[in-house]
Amino acid sequence: MPVRFAASILVALILAATLAPAPARADGDPASDVLLGANVFYPYMPAVSPAIKSTLKAETTAAKRAKFPVKVALIASPVDLGVIPELFGKPQKYADFLDQEISFQTKQPLLVVMAAGYGVQGITGPAKLAVASLRPPAGRSGNDLARAAITSVAKLAAAAGHPIKGVAGIPGTSPSGASSSTTPIVIALAVAAVLTAAALIVIRRRQTAT
Repeated sequence: MPVRFAASILVALILAATLAPAPARADGDPASDVLLGANVFYPYMPAVSPAIKSTLKAETTAAKRAKFPVKVALIASPVDLGVIPELFGKPQKYADFLDQEISFQTKQPLLVVMAAGYGVQGITGPAKLAVASLRPPAGRSGNDLARAAITSVAKLAAAAGHPIKGVAGIPGTSPSGASSSTTPIVIALAVAAVLTAAALIVIRRRQTAT
């Protein structure tokens, strides 16, 4: 009896294991996880400096406000690709793969930056044509890739008809209100300089007359 009971339990456990739903496949592509909640995936090593990170983050946030919600993946080494290191050095093929991971009902504008160049998805028209004019990154470091991304996002957004405004440190843009706030100061200083010069002339003439 105990033997039969133990055998029954064993059979039940085997059946339960067989009928249980298979666990979800672990996602081995780090960027696809990060970009579901963030605008930029940064390489593990070498790390991107905080200042450049801040600029790129501000730029992608501004791009989203300008109706160009681009996601950016910076890939510095095969390690950044997780279980698909064979796509390193092939930015367009990786962009095609990553697009399937982060785009669902609609295409997600996506820019992949590697030392080998750029890959894009969800970008059409003049912006797609502008990709060919992008200069390759100056080097292989995380900072080099991030700087290239900063320039590229600005150019693609402008080509798409959604220029980015109000972000310091980005070519072709300036902090919102910067020009309007500094212009009155410059004018006031110029007026003050003219009045000072005029006052000095008057004083000298009086001294000469006496």
